[in-house]
Amino acid sequence: MKIYFAGSIRGGRDDQKIYFEIIEHLKKMGTVLTEHICNDLTEMGEREKTDDWIFNRDMDWLTESDVLVAEVTTPSLGVGYEISKAESLGKPVICLFRGAGTKSLSAMIAGNKDLNVYRYGDINDALQYLDSFFVEIMQSQFVTASSQDVDFQNRKQIGFKN
Repeated sequence: MKIYFAGSIRGGRDDQKIYFEIIEHLKKMGTVLTEHICNDLTEMGEREKTDDWIFNRDMDWLTESDVLVAEVTTPSLGVGYEISKAESLGKPVICLFRGAGTKSLSAMIAGNKDLNVYRYGDINDALQYLDSFFVEIMQSQFVTASSQDVDFQNRKQIGFKN
């Protein structure tokens, strides 16, 4: 399974350690295409690359991905755009929002019934939500694959990481 992780870069790097923990957990479920999000990027992002290059690379990765996981506690125009694009491509989307504190989740995310939005208190809660979400995805891929008469001996065809 190919996973696109979205988290704030230019909107603020306050949650970088949380991104790292989420990405490490996601690696157990598949290939995280955007692993660099947890690196030591500044709020300026990837300074050695042009905005055009970053946009094209990220849209290619998003198109290639099977699912989008977004940490939405720190507001980000880019993350909002990626969520909307993933939704338009028919990708499953999970949004994780750390509910404690003074931040409020955008109504455009919280009010969208087509998104899987989870408020969490600590990282363990977030990881449990992710586990449940990925079980649902695997089950739905299994059902879809079985209806297409796929060879179930090759688990990679239905999204499992071997």
